[in-house]
Amino acid sequence: MLGWSINLFRIRGITLALHVSFFALLGYIAWEGWLEAGLEGAAWSVAILGAFFSCVVLHELGHSFTAMHFGIGVRRILLMPIGGMAEFESIPREPRRELLITIAGPAVNFAIAGILWLVVGTPNRWSLSNYEADLIGFAHLLLHWNLLMGCFNLIPVFPMDGGRILRALLATRLPYTRATFWAATIGKILAVSGALFAAFWWETYLTAVLFLFIFYAGEMEYRALLRRELIEAHWRETLLQLDAIPPEDPPVINPG
Repeated sequence: MLGWSINLFRIRGITLALHVSFFALLGYIAWEGWLEAGLEGAAWSVAILGAFFSCVVLHELGHSFTAMHFGIGVRRILLMPIGGMAEFESIPREPRRELLITIAGPAVNFAIAGILWLVVGTPNRWSLSNYEADLIGFAHLLLHWNLLMGCFNLIPVFPMDGGRILRALLATRLPYTRATFWAATIGKILAVSGALFAAFWWETYLTAVLFLFIFYAGEMEYRALLRRELIEAHWRETLLQLDAIPPEDPPVINPG
């Protein structure tokens, strides 16, 4: 499913890709804007969506550039209706590195919000549906979105940023696999709670779907880690067995 994507362009060697399902979101947002205010409403809605996902890209680039600083390759950044995902060639097992790579994403959002606050100040009301359709209102909306994006990603639901921060902190005291288990377990509990709360209390079904996707992604990453651990353990055992086999003595040739 994640392979159904279109490559857009590259940034410092990182491919920016768009999942085909994103066009469904784009069409829905444009249609909602059209129903509300015609062509101007459709254009405004699409502009807001584009600006929001531009901030998502910057968030993922924060992770990616920090990972590249530590010598970790980044295959691509994939944009989906539920957000973005940077695909690393490997995940560092050193807690400090994982912590810095993870924090870099939300830090970008808070930096954007801080810059916007210095330029346009704070909005008079904090409601995503009550901003004026002008440049100041647009900036206030982006400020609001970046604060929400930064804070939401810090929720300790593995493999979101908050869950990875939790794993990195646990890994300073526990073995890496055990730290991942506890981060994933706590994350699954919070993901199910978040999905139920979003669906039945807020009635924001896309957020509920997002939490369910995070639940699935966390479980898949934990299982992939276990598979790697089993393969590595198998090869270590094989090498030990090979080392334990005594070399055969060369044949002795008696002179005629």
